Amino acid sequence: MASPPDPQMPPRLQRRLARLLEQLASHEHQTVRLIARYRLPRWCRRPLFFLLGYIARADGRVTEADIDYAEDVIRALGLSRRQRRTAIRWFQKGKGVERLPAWRGLALHLSHWLWPAPALRVAACLCHAAQLQGPPSKPRQHRCEDAILQIGLPLTVSDDLLASYRAAYWPSDLLPEAPENYDQACQLLGLSRHASLPQLKQAYRRRISECHPDKLSQRQRSNRELALAKERLLRYQQAWELIKRRHRS
Repeated sequence: MASPPDPQMPPRLQRRLARLLEQLASHEHQTVRLIARYRLPRWCRRPLFFLLGYIARADGRVTEADIDYAEDVIRALGLSRRQRRTAIRWFQKGKGVERLPAWRGLALHLSHWLWPAPALRVAACLCHAAQLQGPPSKPRQHRCEDAILQIGLPLTVSDDLLASYRAAYWPSDLLPEAPENYDQACQLLGLSRHASLPQLKQAYRRRISECHPDKLSQRQRSNRELALAKERLLRYQQAWELIKRRHRS
């Protein structure tokens, strides 16, 4: 059974987003590795660096982490010295605006209906930039959402991408709640409701491996950490059972 449709997102875009989330997980949520492998068309560079600058200034100042990430993206794209200077110039322009001009990201906006992959990869870079130092502040998340809308993608895209980072990168001492529906079960495994059953199964196995007591005991974890891992293991099993029931129906 296919994943349930999202009324805000065309089926083709749903499939590409599910594929992107799978690629992101396989690259350990390192977007620079992702774009180094899959690349971006040249016409994506201007909106990408402009929007990275816009997000970087969300909290009032640009941090070293923001600059380092922009440089990492430049290297991943294999830009020449001249192209690097151009990318930095667009980054500087982006951080200097308080509101996005209506035309920024127009090419991506128009292209994603026929070729969604570039816009989605740009969206992944923007979401990565929003959470460089952990869960994004409200200003960074709002600017990230503005940028996602600017390139013509629904906010479901940023929600799913940030949920993926939340599951993979933002560990919490709090035990996740037992999933009550299909969406929550998918998010607990670090994927969105658009993921296929094989993708969800792979994510489930990865989560189970991460918190298996035998594996953790080899890392000299405390008794509290082992107990928490055991409870997380139960939550992942509950999520997987819910997902299997949904796909059997």
